[in-house]
Amino acid sequence: MVNRLARFLMAALLASLIAAVCTWGLSLFWVAIGGGAMTLHGWIAMGLGVLGTVGLAWGLMALAFRSHREGWDDRVDNRLDPGRDEQGR
Repeated sequence: MVNRLARFLMAALLASLIAAVCTWGLSLFWVAIGGGAMTLHGWIAMGLGVLGTVGLAWGLMALAFRSHREGWDDRVDNRLDPGRDEQGR
């Protein structure tokens, strides 16, 4: 269990580092093409937006995987689905 957690944390750290480097590189590119420099408030807003988006995506994917593993999708009544034929296939 510890090894699995360590691998997850290393992968998360690596992904965060890659995202930070890419963000920094894009900001340099933005300034190089004549765009204005971002203020501290801009960096904070962008960071919160990225974290919120990643957190939401992670949470929704976790729910989808859990639903699939526990068979919640199999228990749905699809008889009234307009895309299904009358024989229930």
